[in-house]
Parts: sequence; structure tokens; C-alpha cells
Amino acid sequence: MDNPNSTTKNDVVIRFSGDSGDGMQLAGTLFSNLSAILGNEIATFPDYPAEIRAPQGTESGVSGFQVHIGSGIKTPGDEADVLVAMNPAALKVNAHLLKPLSVVIFDTDTFTAKDLEKAGFSTDNPFAELSIEDSVQLVPVPLSNLTVKSLEGSGMDLKTMQRSKNMFALGLICWLFNRELENAIHFLENKFGKKPEILEANSKVLTDGYNYGHNLHLNISTFVVNKSEELPKGTYTIISGNKATALGFIAAAEKSGLQLFLGSYPITPASDILHELAARKDLGVKTFQAEDEIAGICTALGASFAGSLAVTSTSGPGLALKSEALGLAVIAELPLVLVDVMRGGPSTGLPTKTEQTDLLQALYGRNGESPIVVIAASTPDNSFLYAYMSAKIALEYQTPVILLTDAFTGNGSSLWKLPKLSELPDIKPLTAPEKYKNNFNAATRNEETKVRYRAFPSMEGFEHRNGGLEKDCNTAAISTDGANHAKMVNVRAAKIENVANSIPLMTVEGNPDAELLVIGWGSTYGHLQSAVTELNRKGEKCALLHFNYINPMPKNAEEIIRKYGKVVVCELNSGQLASYLRTKVQGVCFRQINKIEAQPFSIGELVEQIELISKNQTSPI
Repeated sequence: MDNPNSTTKNDVVIRFSGDSGDGMQLAGTLFSNLSAILGNEIATFPDYPAEIRAPQGTESGVSGFQVHIGSGIKTPGDEADVLVAMNPAALKVNAHLLKPLSVVIFDTDTFTAKDLEKAGFSTDNPFAELSIEDSVQLVPVPLSNLTVKSLEGSGMDLKTMQRSKNMFALGLICWLFNRELENAIHFLENKFGKKPEILEANSKVLTDGYNYGHNLHLNISTFVVNKSEELPKGTYTIISGNKATALGFIAAAEKSGLQLFLGSYPITPASDILHELAARKDLGVKTFQAEDEIAGICTALGASFAGSLAVTSTSGPGLALKSEALGLAVIAELPLVLVDVMRGGPSTGLPTKTEQTDLLQALYGRNGESPIVVIAASTPDNSFLYAYMSAKIALEYQTPVILLTDAFTGNGSSLWKLPKLSELPDIKPLTAPEKYKNNFNAATRNEETKVRYRAFPSMEGFEHRNGGLEKDCNTAAISTDGANHAKMVNVRAAKIENVANSIPLMTVEGNPDAELLVIGWGSTYGHLQSAVTELNRKGEKCALLHFNYINPMPKNAEEIIRKYGKVVVCELNSGQLASYLRTKVQGVCFRQINKIEAQPFSIGELVEQIELISKNQTSPI
């Protein structure tokens, strides 16, 4: 350890921030991987601008990558211990996220009068203007010039050389956190192995950045972050939510003995699922990039009818376009998983920002009585589990399932313990028994579970016709009889309700003597769990109930909710789960904490608002 000012901490938050072309995502990802190798738990939050290429040096063009490392990590963190600011706009956007005495590394080459003006500063001292000059540890570094100097004689042009300044910054961060460079260079070799000039340049700049910090003998705190002592034994890796989702479907295909087919149209922030699965032809995965959202889901339905494990992926606008074909999957009773990686706003909205605003669309956004199973993942790593379970339920209940993740979960990363395939629950598709040979139709079902039996083309004696018109409940012939239609509606609804027999009961976290129950769903889990823990530490008795299975709800959900005198539902929308719960658990006063700012909750704001509700200082909604 080369710095006598080193501080040992259980967790640290680092935020890399700059223009879209400054390589902040790469620098943050490499540092996350390095920290994981050293035994730290990880949670990351990439925060992209919504514009394809916003004006350079402006606030709207700032791209960030936040990583929280340490022990017991549940969220990417609220405030930063270290900020890397590649320009004044990055400083301005992130100044409110800085802890007292945090370290700010900034590129002095970009803090010119012109750059300050672009970022909207009115003076030549942005730190004083932001009122942080005396509360943070400033590390001015001429990153751009030092990077060019590092690569003198490389034969690269100036613009190409300056692209490596993110590696100089990463080298400084590795010094600041006492990280060895060997593993970082190994990661660079994996990424740029086919581009030896870029690999050599980045490796040299990374090393020079590390040495620069080492040789400056700066009078600032460096950090030693404790390893996690809470992790069970096993093999771990860092994984993004979208990649974990893709692997969950691959595991489900292997376990069910079916071929995996994905029919999708690229859309932010769901496209990575398509990318991941397209790369797995070695595992027999078939992917089809369709010309639009409707074609994507219709190809998946065709694959489902033919006997595949069928998946389609999208985000909010695509879910709207797929609604008619989802209705076809409901009435034809075909297994299908639709992954909706939610983003902010209606229509095109905020393509790179996160919200939980598609829940009611997932529950009700189809014509007719069209019930669907709705599941939500809550962390990047458990996206694997819920993708797997979505496929299991779809295949065993002959139904479409909507799996909700969001930009926060899909793009974010966390530490993931690799499961063993043998430990995953079995998947048993309900294939038509031999006794129905030569007497099978699209209405043949298991009368106990109400699940329609599945038969594929080429199964001799099980030829049948299926489609989007209502069927006779016995013969499957087209029927417009009202009484028959009512029976079919009820059968399809009962089948979905019966899924509750196959999902786990809910458990309550927090203080067992609490009078106040906090409810959440999906990606808010880490923030809510941390807030409830903090509230209990402060003496506010609080409990947490978090939903992953939303429709149908677990069997004990209503019983748990009715035990509490105060119930508050926290979600990143205007109150969609709260509205749904009011229809399912009538007579309970559901208070709400809602955020629709295209950003995750912070733990601090949740603690503050829940305290007010606990003390009856807010009105119920």
C-alpha cells in the first residue's frame, strides 16, 4: 500500500462521467470486473443520454456509469465517493451526487472558457459556482494531453490517441483503489485482441495513468475496500440483466428438451437479449431479426405452434404493437414468453431511461378478456431465474407470459452465482397423451388444471386446426354461441389463476413486529430493502413485501397485506401496482410513493418519505 492516507471501507461508489464518446461505460465495466475478481460484490448503473449524439460538452450529452463495490451491496448507491469528470458538463450533472470529502478527478484540458460556457457555467470557477470547492478533494489532471504524450510515436492521429483518455482515467482509479493492472490488461486483451494497435495503445495509457497517480504522491485518500464475507461458496461472474435473461431462456430450453427460438425487432434497451441469443448458435438457438415488432411476435407464435420454446423481446412501444398477437396467443393457448425491458414515457418517450410504467399495459393492454401471466425480475442476476420460470410457466400452462424488466435492471450488472442445471426445477411441457391420438383438437385439455394439451405438426394422429376465432369448448370448431364463449373465457381465466399453485408463497422482510408494510415490485427491490433496513436501524418499525409474481398473485399475498395497519406502495410510475392491488385486496388503504423522473429511487428519498407516512404527516392517495 503506497499511500499513508489509505482508508479502509466496506463499500465505495465510483461514477465515471463524460461525453458519449469518452468510453465511460468501458472504463466502468473494466473496473467492476477488477473489483469482482478481488472478492467485492458489485452493482452497476449505466446512465446513457437519450440522444444518439447530443452536442459535445453539453449536459444533455453526458453519459455516466456508476458502480458500487464492497460487501452487502444491494444498489448502485445514492452518492459518489469518487467522480471522474471528463468535462464541465459531467461535473455539473453529477455535482449533487457527491458525498462530502469525495474525490473529483477532472480533465483540466476540457475545462476551458468555451467548455465552461457549453456546460452553462457563468464563471471560470465551476467548483465555487456549484458550492463544492471546499467540500471535495479535487484532483486536476490534464488527461487529454497526458494521453497524447503517452502515445507519441505510435503513428496514431490526434483524434484516435485522445480516444484512449478513458484508460488513463481508469489507470488513475486503479491506483486510487490499490488495484493491480494485470487483470485489467487481460480484459483489454479479450476485448481488443483482434485489434493489436488499439490493445497496445490502451494498455500503455492505462499503465501510464496508474504510474501518474503513483508518482504524484497526491495528498488525497486512497481506498481499500473490504472483501465480501457474506457470499456462499460457488463460482461467480458479473452479469447484466439482459444477458442473464438470455441465459435463463437457454437453460429453460435445455431443461425442457426444446429448441429455443427468439423472434424480435431491435429496440432500446432490449436489443442486447437479441444480440446475446444470436451469438449462441452453438447451443442450437435460433434467432430471427424481424422487420417490425408485429412480425417478431408472429414468427415466435409460429415457432411455438411448431414445438419450440418461443420468445420475443421488446420495450414499451413494442409491447403496444404486439398486443393483438398476444391476444392470439391467449385464445390459441400457445406458450410464449414476451420480455418487456421497460423504459420511460409513452410512444418513443425516453429510450435510454428507466421507469416501471408498463405494468397496467402488461396486465390489461389487450382487447377482449385476455388474461396473461405477468412476472417481474428484481435484480440483474435474478433475471436469469425469472426468465427460466417464465418459460417453465408458459410451457406447463400453455399460456403467454410477460416478463417485465427495465432499463435499470437490463443494463445494470451485479455479481451472479452460476447455478447448476441439475438444481433448476424440471420443466414438463403438457404434451398430448397417446390416448387422444386420432381424437385430438385445439380444445383438448386437462380438466383439472384447465391447461390445453400441446401437439406439434408431424405428430401423427394429432393433426388439428387452431386460430384466433372463438372455439367450441368440445370440438374446437369455430363458434359464435354466447354461452360457449362465456365458458371459454372462464376456462382461460381459471387456467391463469391455477398458476398460483406453482409459484412460491411470499415472505416478509424487515421487523416482524412492524405496523407499517412497504410494498414494491421488480427493480425497486434493492433500494426498498436498503431503505427498510435503514428505517429499522433508526427505530421505525418497518417490513417489506416485494412482488415478483404479479398475475396471479401468490396465494398468501392478500393475507399478509391485511395484517398491517399502514401499507405504502413504492414504484417508479404514478401508482400502477397500487391501482391493481386495490382491485385485488379491497378495503385496504394503499398509500403511495411514486417517482416518474426516469431515474431509480434513492435510498435517502425513500427513507424520508416513508418516515413521513409512518408519522402520519402525509395524506393517503
